[in-house]
Amino acid sequence: MDATRAAIYGRMRVAADSIDVMSTSRSASPLAIWAALGSVYVIWGSTYLAIAIAVQTLPPLFSAGLRFCVAGLALLALTAVRRGLHLECRQLVAAATVGLLLIVGGNGFVVLAERTVPSGLTALIVASVPLWIVILRRVAGDRIHLSTLVGVAVGFAGVAFLVFPRGSTGAVDTGGVLLLLVATMSWATGTFLAPRLRMPRSSLLSTGVQQLAGGVVLLVFGAAMGELAHLEPATWSTSSLLAMGYLVVFGSLVGFTAYSWLLQHAPVSLVSTYAYVNPIVAVLLGALILAEPITPSIGIGAAIIVAAVAFIVSREGARQRAARASSEPSAIGTAAD
Repeated sequence: MDATRAAIYGRMRVAADSIDVMSTSRSASPLAIWAALGSVYVIWGSTYLAIAIAVQTLPPLFSAGLRFCVAGLALLALTAVRRGLHLECRQLVAAATVGLLLIVGGNGFVVLAERTVPSGLTALIVASVPLWIVILRRVAGDRIHLSTLVGVAVGFAGVAFLVFPRGSTGAVDTGGVLLLLVATMSWATGTFLAPRLRMPRSSLLSTGVQQLAGGVVLLVFGAAMGELAHLEPATWSTSSLLAMGYLVVFGSLVGFTAYSWLLQHAPVSLVSTYAYVNPIVAVLLGALILAEPITPSIGIGAAIIVAAVAFIVSREGARQRAARASSEPSAIGTAAD
């Protein structure tokens, strides 16, 4: 979730009206739009690979906490220079709460899980976030169309197909899968609550607070688990350090900026395609760079999940457009990567 897809990176389309990155003009060339969309596809799809490489030698929670602290401070510094840091106490609490759900519960558990679960499989399981959001909306009392519920059931069937044991060659680490399920539920909860809380109007300020709050807590958790007491920089590989730098610069900063710009210049229905393109990118990169196997079961499970997510995202996008056209409030919350 990098889910990290997320950083959070503003992966909530409900933030579209308050985004203050780049120009506010909606005129942009198709080439610029597709270049930005392509960068989001590749960057957010590649963060799973980068995490897998980083945790090979870096302490997982410490490295994740450091990543988000650096990115959060950078975003807050940029906001301070541009507009100043104007934040109500209630907004601070709301942003920090969402940050804990997205960064600590979401990304933190993904980082821990990727020690034993392949990056491509991780991305496919995390892709189920939109399914959990539909469930949360239903629990909250929203009316969900039957076809959407069927899509959710199909998507979860795809997840079950991926993780269900099929002999020694197809076994998946149970502990890692449980961590990923907690991560997806935490990320979905944070995404669901964000539009229902009094968040900062500035997207940069909100994201900076979320990342900094989540990063600090991850560092504390890492220390509690003994990571900081047993740091051995001599054992850190160059590839892990480069992956860490990539996550900070591209995953948390460049990806968020490109996504924010797209929300101002491209249709949301087009931008939201990242939700089902990112897992495909992650699976391909994991196979090409880390030699992660793409078994028939992964191919079938991936097809089921991606199809279900694509159906739900497109249907919810249509629901949003219909709600705006009729001037009725829309309670949709979007998902991450």
